[in-house]
Amino acid sequence: MTRQLFWFGIVGVSAMLVHLGSVALVLVPLGLAPLIANVAGFLLAFQVSHAGHRRFTFQEAQAPASRSRLRFFIVASTSFAVNECLYWLLLRYTDLDYRMALACVLVIVAALTFFTARNWAFAEQGAS
Repeated sequence: MTRQLFWFGIVGVSAMLVHLGSVALVLVPLGLAPLIANVAGFLLAFQVSHAGHRRFTFQEAQAPASRSRLRFFIVASTSFAVNECLYWLLLRYTDLDYRMALACVLVIVAALTFFTARNWAFAEQGAS
């Protein structure tokens, strides 16, 4: 599991850099609206994330690529929605500084994403 957590972090940071770089350095400077660029950045980063997790983080799982891609897309999309909701709740209903609130949310969502990806999205064929 330590190896999986290591690769989960490496792949996650790589996907984040692709997301940020494509939005901030390429798409918005080329004239795409930031919110549209953010969706495109998410979709690009998702490809990096799925490929990296399939190849490195969960390489021992035997889930077919097409199934794990769909499931991981559901996990990633849901994680983004949970991130936004938890962040909003903490900002709205607590006195936490926005940075501390974001740090809390990122840790919680990363843990949920890892658990769900490991036990469902990339699980072996028998898992439903």
